[in-house]
Amino acid sequence: MRAIHYREIEGSGGFWALVGLLALLLAAGLTAAYFMEHIGHIITGMTNQVVWGMPHVFAVFLIVAASGALNTASIASVFGRVAYKPLARLSGLLAIALLIGGLAILVLDLGRPDRLGVAMTHYNFRSIFAWNIFLYTGFIAVTGCYLWVMMERRLNRHSRTVGTVAFLWRLILTTGTGSIFGLLMARKPYDEAIMAPMFIVMSLAFGLSIFILVLMAACRAGARPLGEATLMRLKNLLGVFAAGLLYFLLVFHLTKLYEAKFIGAEAFILWSGGPYTVLFWFGVVFLGGVLPMLLFWLPPTRRSRAAVGWGSASVVVGGLALVYDIIIGGQAWPLSIFPGMQVSSSFYDGVVGFYAPSLPECALGLGGCALALLITLLGLKLLPFLPETLADEGN
Repeated sequence: MRAIHYREIEGSGGFWALVGLLALLLAAGLTAAYFMEHIGHIITGMTNQVVWGMPHVFAVFLIVAASGALNTASIASVFGRVAYKPLARLSGLLAIALLIGGLAILVLDLGRPDRLGVAMTHYNFRSIFAWNIFLYTGFIAVTGCYLWVMMERRLNRHSRTVGTVAFLWRLILTTGTGSIFGLLMARKPYDEAIMAPMFIVMSLAFGLSIFILVLMAACRAGARPLGEATLMRLKNLLGVFAAGLLYFLLVFHLTKLYEAKFIGAEAFILWSGGPYTVLFWFGVVFLGGVLPMLLFWLPPTRRSRAAVGWGSASVVVGGLALVYDIIIGGQAWPLSIFPGMQVSSSFYDGVVGFYAPSLPECALGLGGCALALLITLLGLKLLPFLPETLADEGN
């Protein structure tokens, strides 16, 4: 394998224009958070039934994708696949950036960000939310150390050890995120232990799709060669992850259909839920799984770089649709507070909740995405995360 030389990307006019656009989106997100904090959730689409809105969709998507974005570095260090080594630094940078973007949305959306210090010093260890604080902050620290040993030649010999720790940490992190939903027994669309491993597969698909898009954009903007072998290798891996996610979704829904207590909730998501049903079949199944596999593996498009880009973007859109269906659709279905009992009151018992995302919510979510991309861009500009060339051997 040829020697790898890393170099910062150049700051062209287009680069600074993109930085300015992302800064505007970030400012819009902060402004939206300010108005939501001072005016109240009355300006959002959230209700007493749907308490996690569009910002949570973006936040969970970014947090899950952050774990998967580190997968490329894990393949290089932990599993010894030398072909992925030139991509490892960018993988670590993107993982940290995505997690910071997701956590920023959560902190600003949950209310009272001024009390974050209390939340970080007083814990209820019977709650998975408390454990996730350690998992998220620990992930940033471990990945930061991982980048350090990769970028400091004298510490390169420790990269496999630190990489293994980072690999195990991100598996635990994603398991914890999936367990938040899988352990909510009162929410019938959740309440399934398989959500923990399913979130791991989700992270692999979401993170790699974002990684491919960022890599293609960075190489094109910096006029750096991106070899076909490297791109096709990543594309085939993403196709496998997309297929794996469809498999887990199939097992998840077949398992719930087998149990009588989940029939109503499953019917709501799969065929009678209106926008949630459309989002599942068109957004999740077709855009997130079927279309990328067709683009990646059918003979007319399997060698096309454009198909790789469109397929990766399709996985991102399908991933957002899946997280929306899980979070919003799962809350819209009525709670089962007293299982097996008939409950009657005037407070929306048995009524499907209504939710429509508001502009401030969307602005906050997009602001978090902009923050993640802004960190990635500035990191590429200030430090040598990207190789000078990713051309195939012999070119």
